[in-house]
Amino acid sequence: MRRLRACLGAAAAVTLAAAGTTALVSSNASGATTALSNRWYAAAPYLMPLDNDPPDPAAIMDATGLKAFQLAFVLAPNGGGCSPTWGGTAPVSSDTAVQSVISTIRAKGGDVSVSIGGYGGTKLGQACADAASTAAAYQQVITKYGLHAIDFDLEEPEYENTAAIKNEIGAAKILQQNNPGLYVSVTTAGTADGTGWFGKQMLLEAKSQGFTPNNFSIMPFDGGFNGAASQTSALTNFNSILQSTFGWDQATAYAHEGFSGMNGRSDTGEYFTQADFQTVLDYATSHNMDRFTFWSLNRDRQCNPPDNGGRTSGTCSSVTQNSWDFAKYSVQFAGVTPPTPTPTPTPTPTPTSCKPAWSSTAVYTQGNEVSYNKHNWKAKWWTQNEVPGASEWGPWQDEGTC
Repeated sequence: MRRLRACLGAAAAVTLAAAGTTALVSSNASGATTALSNRWYAAAPYLMPLDNDPPDPAAIMDATGLKAFQLAFVLAPNGGGCSPTWGGTAPVSSDTAVQSVISTIRAKGGDVSVSIGGYGGTKLGQACADAASTAAAYQQVITKYGLHAIDFDLEEPEYENTAAIKNEIGAAKILQQNNPGLYVSVTTAGTADGTGWFGKQMLLEAKSQGFTPNNFSIMPFDGGFNGAASQTSALTNFNSILQSTFGWDQATAYAHEGFSGMNGRSDTGEYFTQADFQTVLDYATSHNMDRFTFWSLNRDRQCNPPDNGGRTSGTCSSVTQNSWDFAKYSVQFAGVTPPTPTPTPTPTPTPTSCKPAWSSTAVYTQGNEVSYNKHNWKAKWWTQNEVPGASEWGPWQDEGTC
């Protein structure tokens, strides 16, 4: 998924170096900030601050009212090692360029989340020895930028690596414990069925570790999707997966579910217009979902010509639009406060009368009914002196309390 999210190339590295020499920001200027509401971190669209012709976040904020940005992507170093970098090339420890972007956003009353992983590149979960060292690497990012939110974007090729996913989920749990109030989202691939085999394995890993993030988000694009109806269908199916995996009811599953779309033309030639985004937004808000985001703000502007020659671009949407049209849907989502669900009263059950009491001396044949231990039982075959409920595989079928 998201094949356009390439690692930083040589040109981007030059941009980084240049930005680093001119940033008038102290080393800890971006570390002190008041957190936004979780709803804003849940609505933050992705922004590559060092690649794909980064737009000016201040201009987007002025034009739309957007307050939160999902900065992408933190990876392991291209040359190997367990330390965080931007795009595999720019060490977080010595960064000033991204820090300058963050400071600009915060100076206008906004904030950021940082996304780790993405499509391609080497992830820290692959490079680090275990969950603790993976978490220590991510903690450097949280501490450096004073983060209140973080996104684990777990997809190819990392999510096919069992050990790497164990490290990532373990790290997410450690960070959640060590940074009280940290908003944690986990993003993975979407399919028509909700998510694929590797996505389901990731959920099972989270369950086995006892880890529950603020949400699990799917990306319903690049998988044979066609407009909003196919995406909302996938979200419905994913909700069922969350219910069956974690034992949640439907409402709880939606409260831990998120959507991460792709605006305009996807990598595989699917098209998602403003109308599609509105439909999915309506679905997300009406079901009280926890997250609504998209890839990416770098693409939230019209190409020239609008169809971009039938190609997908990392710097424009390939659909007819005004600049920042898609960001406005994130602003709408952030402005919707999910209602507190009213508990449905549990109806008082009508008592069921008890059948004749079971007798150890009586002979029972298939279909005979008795009561024992305040339950009614039905014989599955001939039986005598076999206590109802004594064995799961015994001759008695439990018909409920009486």
